[in-house]
Amino acid sequence: MEPQQRSPLLEVKGNIEVKRPLVKAPSRLPLPGSRFKRGPDQMEDALEPEKKRTRGLGTAPKIATSRPRAPALTTVPQTQGQTAAPKVPKKTGPRCSTAIATVLKNQKPGPAAVPAQKPGTAAAPSMLGGKKPSKRPAWDLKGQLCDLTAELKCYRERTQTLDQENQQLRDQLREAQQQATVLGAERRTLEGELARVQAQAEQGQQELGNLSARVLELEERLGTQESLVQELQKEQLGLQEERRGLATRLEEQERRLQTSEAALSGSQAEVASLRQETVAQAALLAERGERLHGLEMERRRLHNQLQELKGNIRVFCRVRPVLPGEPTPSPGFLLFPSGPGGPSDLPTRLSLSRSDERRGTLSGAPAPPTRHDFSFDRVFPPGSGQDEVFEEIAMLVQSALDGYPVCIFAYGQTGSGKTFTMEGGPGGDPQVEGLIPRALRHLFSIAQELGGQGWTYSFVASYVEIYNETVRDLLATGTRKGQGGECEIRRAGPGSEELTVTNARYVPVSCEKEVEALLHLARQNRAVARTAQNERSSRSHSVFQLQISGEHAARGLQCGAPLSLVDLAGSERLDPGLALGPGERERLRETQAINSSLSTLGLVIMALSNKESHVPYRNSKLTYLLQNSLGGSAKMLMFVNISPLEENVSESLNSLRFASKVNQCVIGTAQANRK
Repeated sequence: MEPQQRSPLLEVKGNIEVKRPLVKAPSRLPLPGSRFKRGPDQMEDALEPEKKRTRGLGTAPKIATSRPRAPALTTVPQTQGQTAAPKVPKKTGPRCSTAIATVLKNQKPGPAAVPAQKPGTAAAPSMLGGKKPSKRPAWDLKGQLCDLTAELKCYRERTQTLDQENQQLRDQLREAQQQATVLGAERRTLEGELARVQAQAEQGQQELGNLSARVLELEERLGTQESLVQELQKEQLGLQEERRGLATRLEEQERRLQTSEAALSGSQAEVASLRQETVAQAALLAERGERLHGLEMERRRLHNQLQELKGNIRVFCRVRPVLPGEPTPSPGFLLFPSGPGGPSDLPTRLSLSRSDERRGTLSGAPAPPTRHDFSFDRVFPPGSGQDEVFEEIAMLVQSALDGYPVCIFAYGQTGSGKTFTMEGGPGGDPQVEGLIPRALRHLFSIAQELGGQGWTYSFVASYVEIYNETVRDLLATGTRKGQGGECEIRRAGPGSEELTVTNARYVPVSCEKEVEALLHLARQNRAVARTAQNERSSRSHSVFQLQISGEHAARGLQCGAPLSLVDLAGSERLDPGLALGPGERERLRETQAINSSLSTLGLVIMALSNKESHVPYRNSKLTYLLQNSLGGSAKMLMFVNISPLEENVSESLNSLRFASKVNQCVIGTAQANRK
């Protein structure tokens, strides 16, 4: 068997124990060359025998009366074997301790230096023996000197021996320190390897955990795959049966394929001819694109010519239906005669019958009713819907995209349906939407179609009202609500013909929802009041303007024009016989301002029709704001709205007569605003 390998950790621990440094032990040896000092008493004792010998020759002995003397100092030198070993520090490595023990064990005592004996003198006691040397007499100074000399020689030899041992120990200590340095470097290397091994072990544990989780996951997937394999095996059986059926079908298809390949060869020739035809069609398409642009410009010219043939000032009459709770008019009160083509023609005439109770015949019978006939460009009976009304003006609205200013009025007495015609009914019902939301939806749709021909359009909307000759912003929000005095009509710049309203909001719009939000805000801000004819009557002229800007970047064409949709205030005559209270005085001032602005509108249209040099635009804020939409380069249409009730026949006749005068006016040929 192979011997078991030691782990790296045990080897590191063994090396660390060997690397412990040796500590030098302090020496306990006596200083070399030391001597015993003798005092005066000892010296006196040494000379005492000589005195006694001198006295004994001639005199009798005397009794010594001097004080007793201390015995002579005798020194017993330590032998080499009795020398104390040098102390070794406790914390030393086993290798250093073994080296020091080996040195001490191999140490042998050197021979003792014994001085030579002289004849006539006693032999000097051995300095290396275990017995104490005998005491020399005090007078034997020479013997004592010999003893001290022998002792000094012994100590010198002892010192020399210890110096040699000390030198050996220093050499061993140096070698041990060098070995400790090497072992320390090796220990640090092993510690780094140990840390790396531990990190690898931790990484291995982590990888082992990940692999264990992966094994569990794979086992789960294996179970799923086994069940799937079983299902696939079942499916395979079914597919094999299906394959046999498909093989049969394949044979049939191969027969058909052969037939198709024969037909394909003929088709390839046809494809080649079609490709040549496609190239020719591409060239033709480019040519037709040029023709399409020319046709679009021709369409605009013909469209404008058609509108001119219909008249640059057109008047439509619309009769509102009878509302619930109102009396039903008599059968002959309102009549709509057919045109020259019979009932299939669109109605253009209106007959209104009026009976005068103050007139009578000689027999006392009431006079027959008076019939008033009116003719307009189009008449809409009470049953006409909002979609039918807009269909008649859709082409006129489209003229604004072609660069022609367009203005549409709704005129009539209070309660005749002007606001319903322009804005529609409440509740958001698409069937009762007015001209404003329908016109903007139509413009957005046409602009999108023209975008395919290279045209891009932008729309900016504003909505103001003129109340008592004061301009107020109907789109104001927050603290600006009701601050109509701050809005003034100004020109956009020096030398510019474009008019703008200061402090009014101009909102860019691009979809129907944005327009609906503006109309909802305007309804909340508009000035209304209760009158004798209507529970909630508009007491101001509301002007919705849409500034249209179009550009064809590829051809460098630009066009722009305003579309103005105006809901005029109700036109009622004043009754001078009524008693006026505070509320009636306010209504009186409103009615006077409304009638004055409506009269100015009629004068402006007459002045344009008569080609007068001065047109009184500035006599009213309404005509001043709309002067760019009323001149010779504009197209204008007026809706005259009347009530079907007999009690309003007087106001209806006044409205119809005013509309007939407008319908007889001709303001010239409109010109497109192009750049």
